[in-house]
Amino acid sequence: MNRLKNRIFTITVWTVALCVILFVFALLLLILERGFPSLTWDFLFGLPSEIEEGGGIGPALFNSFYMLFLSMVIAVPLGIAAGIYLAEFAPDNAWIAMVRICVEGLASVPSIIFGLFGIALFVEMFQLGLTILGGAASLAFLNLPVITRVTEEAIRAVPREWRHASFALGATHLQTIRRVLLPASMSAIITGLSLASGRAFGESAVIILTAGVTTSGVMWDFNLLSPGETLAVHLWYVQSEAIVPDAQQISQKSAAVLLFIVLAFNVVFRIPAWVRDFRIRKAA
Repeated sequence: MNRLKNRIFTITVWTVALCVILFVFALLLLILERGFPSLTWDFLFGLPSEIEEGGGIGPALFNSFYMLFLSMVIAVPLGIAAGIYLAEFAPDNAWIAMVRICVEGLASVPSIIFGLFGIALFVEMFQLGLTILGGAASLAFLNLPVITRVTEEAIRAVPREWRHASFALGATHLQTIRRVLLPASMSAIITGLSLASGRAFGESAVIILTAGVTTSGVMWDFNLLSPGETLAVHLWYVQSEAIVPDAQQISQKSAAVLLFIVLAFNVVFRIPAWVRDFRIRKAA
C-alpha cells in the first residue's frame, strides 16, 4: 500500500512539473515566434518614433544595459560585503536577527515601493529629476537585499570542516574567506546575481518613477542626468500609450528582445561556474 501511494505521489509530482515546464516553454516560444523573425538591425539600433511607423529601440536598449551596469556596480560590492559580514562576522544577538528580518522583508517588497523611495530621495530631495542616475541607484537598492541574502546563505552552506581545515593550515579569517568560502560558494552567488540582473533588466515600475518614459534621443548617451527610458518601459509605453501605427509589431519585437536578453543573462552568468566545475572534475 505504501509503495502504491509513493508511486502515485511520484507520478503526480512529475506530471505537475512537466505541465509547468511545457507551459513555460510554450509561453517563451510564443513570444519569440511573434517578434524574433522580424527583428532587424535598424530596429535594434534605430531611434524610436512618436508618430511614424518603423521606429527602433536603440536608445532604450542602450539605457537598459547602461542602467543595469551602473546598478550592479553599486549593488554587487555592497551586497556581497554585507552577506559576508552577516555570515562570518555578525554577532548572534537580537539586533542582527532584526537586521536579517529587515533584509528578508526588503527582498520581497514590491518594486513600486523602491520607485516611490527613489522619487522621494533622488527626484524630490536631491532635485535630480527623472534621470539615469536616479534610476540606476533605485535599481541598486532593489537588488541589494537579494544579493545580500543570497551571499549570506551561500557562505553558510559551505561545510564548517572547510573553515576548520583552512584555520588549521594557518590561514587567517580573511584568507579563509577569499580562498575557501567565496570560491566554494561562487556558484550560488552567481546564480543570485543572474536572477538579480534579469530582474533589474526587466524592471519597469522603478524606472518609470525615477528615470522617466523618454530618452534623450541620442543612441549612446552616457550622461547620468539624461532621462533613462529602458526597453521594459518602452515596451509598456508602446503597448499602452503610443499612437504609432505599428505599435503592436514594436511591442512584440521588443518583448522578444527583452526575453532573449534575460535568458542570455542566465546562460552567460553560469559559464564561469560551468568552467570551474569542469576543471574541478577534470582535476579529480
